[in-house]
Order: sequence, then C-alpha cells, then structure tokens
Amino acid sequence: MDMLFEIGVIIFLTFIPTLELRASIPYGIFSSSIHWSLVFIVAVVANIVLAPIVYIFLNKFVHMFFRFSKFHRFYHKNVELVQNKIHKNVEKYGEYGLALFIGVPLPGSGVYTGVLAGYCVGLDYKRTMIASVFGVLIAGILVTVISLSGNSIFNIFLKGV
Repeated sequence: MDMLFEIGVIIFLTFIPTLELRASIPYGIFSSSIHWSLVFIVAVVANIVLAPIVYIFLNKFVHMFFRFSKFHRFYHKNVELVQNKIHKNVEKYGEYGLALFIGVPLPGSGVYTGVLAGYCVGLDYKRTMIASVFGVLIAGILVTVISLSGNSIFNIFLKGV
C-alpha cells in the first residue's frame, strides 16, 4: 500500500470518536508498513490537532443554542451551578485530572470526551488545550508500549499461574 494512504488511514482512525489513538496506533503498527515511531507521531499530532477543533465547534454549538430561552435557562441552571460548586477543585486539579482522563486509554476517554468534560467544568480554552496535549501524549505512549509489547505483557502476569 502507498505510505500516504496508510498515513491517511491512521489520521482518519484518530479522528473517529471512541477510537482515536486506541485504534490508529495498533492499526499503524500491525497493519501498515510504517515504522512504529512514525505511526506514533502521526497519530499523536492528529489527535492533538483534533482538540482545538472539538473545543471551537463545541463552543460555537452551545452558543448557537443560547438563542433558545429554554436551552439558555437549562444551561445556566445546571451547568453553571455545577461549575460554581466544583470551581475550587477545578482550579486546583483541573488540567491534571483532565490530562489523566484523556490519557488513560479506556473506552469513553479521549480528546472528544475530555474536551467536552473540560468545557462543562469551566476550564478555559488554554487549560483545556494544555491538558489535551499532555493527555494525548500519555495515551499515545501507553497504547504504543502496549502494542509493541504485544502478548509478552500478558505473559509477565500469567507466569505464576
């Protein structure tokens, strides 16, 4: 297969919600002819680029619905109340918690849900992007290490059994 096509597939998989790095890195390592280090770089950069796109789209989408009074009241009643209640913890642990949430490669975590969570708890754009970059780096490293170690990682835990 053409290398540019394989890179395009890695980027495409990275942009799919719920798949992101958890799918694109193993695909690149096991199903393409690209070296694992380039797979890592392409997938991580694509996932980092995704963060501001999701944030900007979410911000525009929410503000578009502010035109409807019921949505505006619901948003202010529910979201802003929660933001005010957890403000102290968000100020103290916001980026770290969000980076860990994005970084742990489990179903439901990743840039899409991480940016949504950061937006909902009131993290500003800059703090959400910082958390996203570190979270994506953590997830990329974990998924790459797990993929490269393959079955040998499970043998470590199963030796005594």
